[in-house]
Amino acid sequence: MTQRDIRIEHRLPTPEEHRRIALSVGWEHSFNWPALPASLDASLGGVVALVGETAIAMGRLVGDGAMYFYIQDVAVVPDYQGLGIGQQIVDALLQHIREHAPGPVFVGLFATDAAMPLYERNGFSRGDMTGMFRIVRPGQTGYCS
Repeated sequence: MTQRDIRIEHRLPTPEEHRRIALSVGWEHSFNWPALPASLDASLGGVVALVGETAIAMGRLVGDGAMYFYIQDVAVVPDYQGLGIGQQIVDALLQHIREHAPGPVFVGLFATDAAMPLYERNGFSRGDMTGMFRIVRPGQTGYCS
């Protein structure tokens, strides 16, 4: 497998491609699968890496498209990790932001410990902020995990 065998397309993954790639990296419990098509439709942009006609990596942008962009769902099928595909995905997403941002913008993301070096190489840092998140379930009151 060489870089010439990998094609980058500037598009969102289909729901089926997204699910297959996400499951391959162990994200089976990370998504509300019935809501995934609507979530993809609301994305600002995306990138898919293919070998032949098979999607092997993905990434997308979410946010308001004016001040805030978030890099989301960057994943590479395990058999293709270590080939620089994740870097190509991040490069393409950052280029999309450069081309579409109306001015200086905040670009955020959440990353696993294993992915931290990829993002640090691309200028991301923790700065003086600490990322936090919470899952909110319909009809839920209070804060239960």
